[in-house]
Amino acid sequence: MSIPKNYREAGVDMGKVSEIHGSLKKILEKTFIFRKGRIGTVLTEIGHYAGLIDLDDGRALAVHVDGVGSKVLVAQMMNKYDTIGIDCVAVCVNDLICIGAEPIALVDYLVVQEPRRDLIEPIMEGIAKGAEEASIAVVGGETAVMREVVKGVREGYGFDLAAMCVGIVDKGKILTGSSIKPKDYVVGLTSTGIHSNGLTLARKVLLSKFTINSYIEELGCSLGEELLKPTRIYVKPILKILSEFEVHGLAHITGGSFTKLMRIGRLANVGFNLYNMPEPLPVFKLIQSIGSIDDGEMYRTFNMGIGFCVIVPPYEADNVVETCKKMGVESHIIGEASEEIKVKIRVNNRSFTLH
Repeated sequence: MSIPKNYREAGVDMGKVSEIHGSLKKILEKTFIFRKGRIGTVLTEIGHYAGLIDLDDGRALAVHVDGVGSKVLVAQMMNKYDTIGIDCVAVCVNDLICIGAEPIALVDYLVVQEPRRDLIEPIMEGIAKGAEEASIAVVGGETAVMREVVKGVREGYGFDLAAMCVGIVDKGKILTGSSIKPKDYVVGLTSTGIHSNGLTLARKVLLSKFTINSYIEELGCSLGEELLKPTRIYVKPILKILSEFEVHGLAHITGGSFTKLMRIGRLANVGFNLYNMPEPLPVFKLIQSIGSIDDGEMYRTFNMGIGFCVIVPPYEADNVVETCKKMGVESHIIGEASEEIKVKIRVNNRSFTLH
């Protein structure tokens, strides 16, 4: 079987996904009228990082749901389940903070092939660890056993994991990206690795050459250990930044990678010029080399070492970098907002536009 050179060849067609999202948006936004003029009035359109509803007391409730995707297959291959719950918390809370909200509570949904204690308990321990890092409460959830639906790659250990998280935000402090201005700086916060996106392409490329237990010198660990590194939780540094500095936009770099910046840029009619990107982490260099994947595909599929972006006026950028440093997260200025409504990236004297 040939090695896939892009996400679509690996089995994930983001173009089709976007088309379907457009159709679903039209269907679901018709439901907004059911709460109009009452507590629960919808304040944002579908398609941002979180939905917002009016609590009628000067605050809004932010709601988001997400899952860990095919990273569950890596956990099964490694027979290691104590970090995947951290990822589940991270993908939810990191999106919630993008709209200025403070995450407060989460409920999980775990579906398993068989009700195995040695599978379920480590997953829940990971969720609890992630909740501690995000300062949220896990207030409930659902565990479903569906042998006919969930298979996986390790017999009896098939599972899928998702969660819904809620947060609160003062209505006057909601961040949508509409206040972003050309020449605002983009501060990039480093990732811990691949996080929870692009795993379908990463697995198929890397497993064409290595086994999941192969020790890879460039990574300093086995392939499975690298791919299971949990997603960084950005809640504490971002909430501190929001409380102390002027912030115009926030972006969690997940599925679609740096195209995610246009989720907030389109509301201000701006694009982004990322001219100071860091050297990609070793895992991304390895994926690109083995798969012969072009730069554009890499930067619209993987975070490439930057897991979160903070868009601020130029005079706040150094303050943000210093605050991140004090809180144990490396960051630096990676570019700026631009009048061209597109995402342009320059890497090693090569420039390209993400579509």
